[in-house]
Amino acid sequence: MPELTLDVARKILDAALAKGLEKKLKPLVVTVLDARGCIKISAAQDGTSLLRSEIAHGKAYGALALGMGSRAIFQRAQEQAYFISAVNTLAQGRMVPVPGGVLIQDGGVLLGAVGVSGDTSDNDEICAVAGIEAAGLKANAG
Repeated sequence: MPELTLDVARKILDAALAKGLEKKLKPLVVTVLDARGCIKISAAQDGTSLLRSEIAHGKAYGALALGMGSRAIFQRAQEQAYFISAVNTLAQGRMVPVPGGVLIQDGGVLLGAVGVSGDTSDNDEICAVAGIEAAGLKANAG
């Protein structure tokens, strides 16, 4: 069964940060979780604000917890706010239901998720997708 290696997680992280530099975004935090929800790698660019690491983790964690990208969770929160609130209570507040959390897949196998925080949610998601695709894997954002 394929798994997310540290080398692959580093490629995802490096490519996501490079995309942020290319687009001249605000400083980013990128967190890569494996399929168990454990941190494989995380890094913050110089100048990130205080809670960015927790937000990046929450975006990736939410994607894994519900099996969908955080953009889909955001849309569901707008349609079923009570449900997402209840699930986040069950998750002890660890989910951040806005775009920027993207599932990492290899074929049909879930390897983990990437969470990015620092710029707009849409730009965060663009960087997460770029990182995953640069590693030759499939990004599932929504």
